Amino acid sequence: MSPRLLLTIAALATAVLPSRPAAQQPSLPEVLQRSASYVKRFHTQLAEIVAEETYHQVVHRTSEYQSPVLDNAIRVTLRSDLMLVRPANADRYVEFRDVFEVDGKTVRQRQPRVTDLWRTESKESTAMLGEILEQSSRYNIGGIQRNINTPLMSLMFLDASYQRRVSFKRSEKGRPVFSGSEPGNDAGVFRVSTEMWEIEFEEKRGGTIIKRPNGGDLRSRGRFWIDPATGAVLISELIVDGGGVLAKVTVSYQSEPLMGFLVPIEMRESYERRNETISGHAVYARFRLIKE
Repeated sequence: MSPRLLLTIAALATAVLPSRPAAQQPSLPEVLQRSASYVKRFHTQLAEIVAEETYHQVVHRTSEYQSPVLDNAIRVTLRSDLMLVRPANADRYVEFRDVFEVDGKTVRQRQPRVTDLWRTESKESTAMLGEILEQSSRYNIGGIQRNINTPLMSLMFLDASYQRRVSFKRSEKGRPVFSGSEPGNDAGVFRVSTEMWEIEFEEKRGGTIIKRPNGGDLRSRGRFWIDPATGAVLISELIVDGGGVLAKVTVSYQSEPLMGFLVPIEMRESYERRNETISGHAVYARFRLIKE
């Protein structure tokens, strides 16, 4: 059963001694700076870890006179090893989904290739990563090409080198809306005992992170739910609207006791265009160190 998401925001205490002034709130630039530092540390921590992903995709295709119904759905369930890799001479980390099972059928051996990928560098790593990217994207179903369906994609917008391209503002809209879930699926659960800031973002300047199939810019927007004291990202929501497709990807994070830091536990996504809707739901478990 998929985890459920419940947001609980700590209320301000009502019994406060008059002689103790309330702590000063940080500014938005300060919180964004903390988040940039957090994302940098987070990538370094996660780069030595592999997680197991169970990923359900559903496609509904309709004609002009039909509405999408579950009986006509096309479905696939992927099981994969997901890991964060920084290729040789690259300036950033990239996620790789290495599919090992499709609808219950084994498609490759597991741990040996993950370990080889982590150890390999230079030209061999480039060839291996290209092979895994091609194989992984091959298992996406539906007619909408996409490669933003990885849980850490949205964190790039908080990277210090990208923040200057993006406008941010603090919002008070409330709890996030989880898109892409199928009827009957519950929203996920996330409990937090600290204050969260909801921060909206939108790309404004320079080249965009996400591109159209022809290489053109495709501006993104969305929201982060952030602990202002530490900069930790608790929930992310990425929205891309262009080329006739509306895409939404929402990810929730939770503490992993064995790792000692927050990790992605759930991703929900949806892609909509005139005659097609794709939804996805992924959960992450078995976080473990990559063995040497």
